Amino acid sequence: MRTYFPGVFEFHGRPATKNSVPGLTVYGERTFKQGGVEYRAWDPFRSKVAAGIVQGLRRFPVTQDSTVLYLGASTGTTASHIADITRRLVYCVEFSPRMLRELVPVAERKTNMVPILADARQPQEYRHLLSKADVIIQDVAQPNQTEILTKNMETFGAKAALLSIKARSINSVRDPQKIFKEEVNTLRGKFNVLEVVDLRPFEEDHVLVNLTAK
Repeated sequence: MRTYFPGVFEFHGRPATKNSVPGLTVYGERTFKQGGVEYRAWDPFRSKVAAGIVQGLRRFPVTQDSTVLYLGASTGTTASHIADITRRLVYCVEFSPRMLRELVPVAERKTNMVPILADARQPQEYRHLLSKADVIIQDVAQPNQTEILTKNMETFGAKAALLSIKARSINSVRDPQKIFKEEVNTLRGKFNVLEVVDLRPFEEDHVLVNLTAK
């Protein structure tokens, strides 16, 4: 089977991950077997990271040895695929109690997922739960998306990140391309920006920024 990246496989032109809990589906995704191994199709219409992969992401920071901090985990759609890839823990920060209630049953089955009810803008709220993270994945619809990532990168010493920028969450009337340019320029002052991937047609007015710490 062709791979996009280690741990991320291609199935009919779309990404897939080995199901770490065979028989478990999280959001109604298709599963299939090859060579006696069960895989989960990773829907790019439901996951910005999957959309980025389909749209040509060249580097993927998560490996089987990555401890991951996922900011804005919601009900676990993307985080569950990340938990398939890494053998280590995925700390899933979610602000909404309603979303967390749906995340908890997933984490009870995928035991390397750790659900955390907290505000990603306040990393001190969950600083006691993890000493460090190798990779941060952020999908938080807040105006200060770049500031949130910066605070968490500094707090947990992360070396790499995938940041989803939603233009309409920053300013609902300005040209999204101008917003992206400004946000990426700000990021370049603090990080090494490796690539910026437009997520259309899977997500409108979104880009996925792949970056590393300087």
